Amino acid sequence: MTVFNRLSMKATHLLAASGIAIALAPAAAQAEDKISAVHAFPEFLVYTKTFLAMVDDINEKGKGICQIEVRGGPEAIGMFQQPAAVRDGVVDMVHTPGSFYGANVPEIDAMVAANKTPMEVRANGGAEIMDQAHQERFNVKHLGWIDGGIKFHIYMNSEPKFRDDGVLDLSGVKLRDNPIYHAFFESLNATTSTLPATEVYSALEKGVVDAAAWTEIGIPQLKWNEFLKYRVDPTFYNTDIGVIVNLDAWNSLSPECQTLLQDTVVEWEEKSYNDRQNDVEADAKTLADGGMTFVPHSDEAAAKYRKLADDAAWARMHERIDGDGAGAERYNALRKHYAGDGM
Repeated sequence: MTVFNRLSMKATHLLAASGIAIALAPAAAQAEDKISAVHAFPEFLVYTKTFLAMVDDINEKGKGICQIEVRGGPEAIGMFQQPAAVRDGVVDMVHTPGSFYGANVPEIDAMVAANKTPMEVRANGGAEIMDQAHQERFNVKHLGWIDGGIKFHIYMNSEPKFRDDGVLDLSGVKLRDNPIYHAFFESLNATTSTLPATEVYSALEKGVVDAAAWTEIGIPQLKWNEFLKYRVDPTFYNTDIGVIVNLDAWNSLSPECQTLLQDTVVEWEEKSYNDRQNDVEADAKTLADGGMTFVPHSDEAAAKYRKLADDAAWARMHERIDGDGAGAERYNALRKHYAGDGM
């Protein structure tokens, strides 16, 4: 064999070896997946604090796998515009109430009127149905239901009035509205005005509205109790805050990143549920100590009041998904999994 041939063979072996190394390099040094995110509420609210803590948890676990880059809250993208932004791929992930896009994914009303916990619907298959609806209708994956188990009150600046049957009468009341409870408020004869949470303080101050519904927690942080002096009991509905991810962005993530995200969000479904129960007691004490009066319904009227709320949510969903026709199977499945009373 000539010297030239021997050198050529050696070079061929070296090139082959380097080719193998290049082919293996991406697997050995896979770049982290980057996920952009925004949140619906300001950073000082507990719901956003939960989300940001969960992001920190994901980023700690996800070093070398995936990282979430939070771009801000409603100051970055308006809270009511965020769902469309994640659907259209402007941002990869959004932490938001489902009712902000309920017209597009009407199945979200099952969470609103649920009497099951996020953990129960995760175990019984309800969460899977909810995710399927999101993928089909809105081009997003629904990762989980965060800060569940928190319900709503109506808060007012004047003493509540009641109908002859003992149920709250909101005739003449200018009530701050939101998609989650609009149908219910209509049944109570309220005059409603849809406002982002960030504009309610100013609206109360100027007399644009004189009542607002909000969750059991957060009123002291929002400082709405400077104007709202009465809380109507009992509670109604559930928070429907979730984490949704653009479906194309989700499908582009590595399997390791997808597993880490889904598993961590499921962990936080339970953690946030448990953590928020303590906040309910603490905020109620703060409001009472500050002079807010809690005005109850009678037991009989309370049952009617809650039924009005639940019926409004289920009726809205029933109409939107054609619950007597093409959507009957899904409607019945959601009532079974989220309320335990399949029709």
